[in-house]
Amino acid sequence: MGSLPDPGELINPPPPPPPSFDDFQRQTSLMTSCTLLWKELSDHFSSLEQDLIKKSDALKAKVQALNNETQQSLQALETRESSICKSMSLAFETLEKTTKMSISLALLGADSQTEEPEVDNSEGLLMKLKSFCHKMAAKEFWIFVTSRKKELELFRSELPKALSDCVDPPRFVLEAISEVFPLASSNSTSNSSDLGWACVLLLESLIPVMMDPVLGKERMLVTPSIKGRAEEIAETWKKSLEERGGIENVKTPDVHTFLQHLVTFGIVKEEDVDLYRKLVVASAWRKQMPKLAVSLGLGDKMPDMIEELIGRGQQVDAVHFTYEVGLANKFPPVPLLKAFLKDAKKAATSILEDPNNSGRAAHMAAKKEQSAIRAVLKCIEEYKLEAEFPPENLKKRLEQLDKAKIEKKKPASPAAKRTRASNGGPMPPAKAGRSTNAYVSSFPSPPTYIRSPSHSQYPAPVPAYPAVPAVYSNRSPPYAYSPEAPPPAIVGSYPVSPVSFPAYGGYSNGMAPAYQQAYY
Repeated sequence: MGSLPDPGELINPPPPPPPSFDDFQRQTSLMTSCTLLWKELSDHFSSLEQDLIKKSDALKAKVQALNNETQQSLQALETRESSICKSMSLAFETLEKTTKMSISLALLGADSQTEEPEVDNSEGLLMKLKSFCHKMAAKEFWIFVTSRKKELELFRSELPKALSDCVDPPRFVLEAISEVFPLASSNSTSNSSDLGWACVLLLESLIPVMMDPVLGKERMLVTPSIKGRAEEIAETWKKSLEERGGIENVKTPDVHTFLQHLVTFGIVKEEDVDLYRKLVVASAWRKQMPKLAVSLGLGDKMPDMIEELIGRGQQVDAVHFTYEVGLANKFPPVPLLKAFLKDAKKAATSILEDPNNSGRAAHMAAKKEQSAIRAVLKCIEEYKLEAEFPPENLKKRLEQLDKAKIEKKKPASPAAKRTRASNGGPMPPAKAGRSTNAYVSSFPSPPTYIRSPSHSQYPAPVPAYPAVPAVYSNRSPPYAYSPEAPPPAIVGSYPVSPVSFPAYGGYSNGMAPAYQQAYY
């Protein structure tokens, strides 16, 4: 017998309902979100991997750079160690040589018949400078240098040779310039700014003497005591700025000396960079300022300094700074030079229009334009800008200004033909005293005839008595008779009446010409 089916069990379950469209959309959106999430995660891990690779490469580069720097430092230390030995040997040789020379000079100095070297050429000048250096006579050395400013270029070549024979060149130079730097001493008769050129010259000449024979400018041979003294001098100069009225009132030679002092002794301070920048901009027209600015560590501030110079109307100075740091592409020189000429032309025009300068306006305006043209021509020649800025027109304009200046200086030539008087008579002769080379007659000058305001011209009267020729000899006869004339003179036993002149040739009225009073 078969089993009976369970009444609770379905024999044929009903089929599942067909999937709806909503379910399909949910599945689709779920797959899309999973795909996007996977892509996002994949990109994230890829970027992490790239960042790790870059950081790893950067670390490797830094490690390599550190290894290179380490090697360079080790080599520099080895080089410095060898340079120290070489410097010491050279110092001992120089000291021994200088000592022997000083002793010989001292012995020769005791002899009254010792002759000073003749300073008539470079060799004589070098011997004279060396004699001061051997004796460490800083004051006499300073007086000698400052009294020969005309031989500046010769000093530039001979001073380093002479200073190399000093026992202590840095100390010697500091003692020499102490007459005017950082402040003029009470015994000094000259202003420090007037002798700034000598201070700069000595400080520049000291650099090759102080350089390390192996490392060069990287290591200056100066003792810590002298370097400390140089720092004290710099601080004294900075404190004196307030007494002088600030940066604006300090003269450029003083600024140049101070900045050269910092560079020579290597005592530039980072905290004073802003002060250096202001000083350089205030004295930017000085030729050495661009190089000093770089030596003072202002290379990264050059773009701002150049823009400041352009804003102040110092385009030529800006061009010099531009070429010193290689920014000619950022600041093209030709537009700057043209703008400088345009500003100079405007300034010259304003001078001409100024009523307060009416006397010298033309001279001042021409002088300003001439100086601007010369500065631009020098820039064009120095930086080879002839192709971009042809100088022919500028040279022609400069020639015109020079010619006009020369013509203005020429003395006025005398009139070729003197103007006759209003009555048709000739003018009296020119005054002899006006010219140093004028001929002066030994005879008395004829009297000046003045037309009387109350009388008409009188004709020459007939003489009452005949003239006596023997009385007058070869002298000119007296002037014609007039009512204002004195009474006749008595010669011998006969009274002599004034003799009248005959009628002038070319005048038909028979009357002597009347002269107007001459004013000189």
